[in-house]
Amino acid sequence: MRISVRSLLVLFAPFAALFAQSSEVSIQTPKPPPYVGRFLRPFHLEKRVVPPPKLANSARLESLVRSGNLYLSVQDVIALVLENNLDIAVQRYSPFLAREVLRRAEGGGILRQVDTPLVAGPTSVSTAGISTNANGLAGGGGFGGGGGIVTAVGPNPPSLDPYFATSAQMGHQTTPLTNTILNQTTALTSDFRYIGVQVGKQFITGTSAYVTFSNSRNLVNSSTPLFNPSISGTFDITVNQNLLQGLSVGVNNRDIRVARNNMKVSNLQVELQVATTVAAVLNLYWDLVTFNDAVRIKEKALATAQQLYDGNKKQVAIGALAGIEVTRAAADVSASKEDLLIAQTNLAQQEIVLKNAISRNGLESAWLDEVRIVPLDHIEIPKTEEVRPVQDLIQEATASRLEIQKSRTNLESGKIMMEGTRNGLLPSLQAFVEVTGHGLSGPANPLYTNCCGAPNAYFLGGDGTALAQILRRNFPDYSAGFSLNIPFRNRSQQADYVTDQLQQRQNELQLQREVNQVRVDVKTALIGLEQARSRHQTAVDTRVLAEQSLEAEQKRFQSGVSSVALVIQAQKDVATAEDGEVQAMANYTHARIFFDQAMGRTLQVNHISMQEAIDGRVQRESVIPASVPTAARMPGDTPAPAKKPEILR
Repeated sequence: MRISVRSLLVLFAPFAALFAQSSEVSIQTPKPPPYVGRFLRPFHLEKRVVPPPKLANSARLESLVRSGNLYLSVQDVIALVLENNLDIAVQRYSPFLAREVLRRAEGGGILRQVDTPLVAGPTSVSTAGISTNANGLAGGGGFGGGGGIVTAVGPNPPSLDPYFATSAQMGHQTTPLTNTILNQTTALTSDFRYIGVQVGKQFITGTSAYVTFSNSRNLVNSSTPLFNPSISGTFDITVNQNLLQGLSVGVNNRDIRVARNNMKVSNLQVELQVATTVAAVLNLYWDLVTFNDAVRIKEKALATAQQLYDGNKKQVAIGALAGIEVTRAAADVSASKEDLLIAQTNLAQQEIVLKNAISRNGLESAWLDEVRIVPLDHIEIPKTEEVRPVQDLIQEATASRLEIQKSRTNLESGKIMMEGTRNGLLPSLQAFVEVTGHGLSGPANPLYTNCCGAPNAYFLGGDGTALAQILRRNFPDYSAGFSLNIPFRNRSQQADYVTDQLQQRQNELQLQREVNQVRVDVKTALIGLEQARSRHQTAVDTRVLAEQSLEAEQKRFQSGVSSVALVIQAQKDVATAEDGEVQAMANYTHARIFFDQAMGRTLQVNHISMQEAIDGRVQRESVIPASVPTAARMPGDTPAPAKKPEILR
């Protein structure tokens, strides 16, 4: 039974609803011109048109700019990714491509390779000291209509669209004759015309039927024919049926069933691309937060080094310190400036990468190239983690990971395609039945010399007489038979069938490998998350101890038992500990993102609606808070007034 696209969309409403009303991608059907009727409409070139892609950014991006700064929260970044990211925009076409391949399969065409590989997503410009846990959860690879499935192996699927064919011919012929007994002329002329019409249809059962009607008229200059012109017609019905190869419905509709699976896979592909891209951009955002904090810490370290340098100069001037200490302090200032420049460079480059990920035209817009990104959210470490048995987490991840669902669907498609190669091992046996009706008519030949008796009045007439004879079946033909083709050895088909079995076994092992990898990912992510939390706690403890040491050194200095250099060194230790804490927080965010990917929770934990992702429009409005932080200073900015160290007050 043939399944139409409309019935398929009803059957797969949960999937089809994701892209049916998408404004991002659409297939428009303009009204054809008046001269294009019902029968010509399928051949109208402008019937179905795909509009050009959208290359402009959503209004949300510009609405978040104030005074040269782009203020972004985590939710705003996610919204901009769903609306503007090109990796997701490219993948939105996958369901539409899969649906068109289904239309092609329903018409009897073989599957086309239209899969769109996944893109891993952008990465940070620098991850020095930052553990990203980039194990690569999202696999690329094709699916269904591509992915290595060869649909031309085995019996060809029947062409399920009916066809109409017609041919016409007319002409004049002159034939010189040396024998005038038969036609009573030395030059036989013939004016002829022929019209033939055929309508055919193949069925999913392996049956094909053809109806052919022909009509011909022949006018000659001979006096011997009884009728001149003579009119003849035929009406023929032929039915063929495959009895071995191509007999099974499951074989003939295998491309349709695989195309239906490909529609499932294409939706999983879009969902997987959204999850992959969102996770990658979240890593960009939290790295940007880290780089901002790094700039702040390096500025503080530079200020401390500068204070040490100024203090040493004063001490040398009054003779309380050796001159070499000024040189050492100057070297420390130079190293601190270099560290600050590296931190500012990382921050500037990270902004470029993030801008490109949340916009459609990258940095082509001058205003976007010039604005600075100011993150509104800060890294927060939750007090507690989810405590569940590892086996429960693995079971949840195996059921939730989109890669596993995609592989299982493709494995099912491989089994379906193998039905065709197995059927191809059978001999080709076809049976046919043909019924033909003939008709003959024409007016009496005015040149007739009564050489062969009087014409039969039953045949006198025109086209209507011949047609009436055909309908009355006055002159019927009947035939039936079969054709059998048995190839000896049949090595090509046997090789195809064994090849499909070998590939299917490979796919089964690959699926098991992916399931095993899910277990590895979950356990690795869980260990990474626990270690990241422990490292953060250690970094916090280190910072607290450094602050306590600084406080103690300041008290010793106030008591006259310490020096400026020791206090400033303690301040530098605090800055180093703060830097380590920031990096530990960044490590935790990456570990958390990786854990969510390993569990297949990325969309769920970030409250992402696939309907909004498919539409390319997020309903939530973005609002800039009344109180916002300022952007980190970059080279060339006016420096902030220097503060005196607390120890010199």
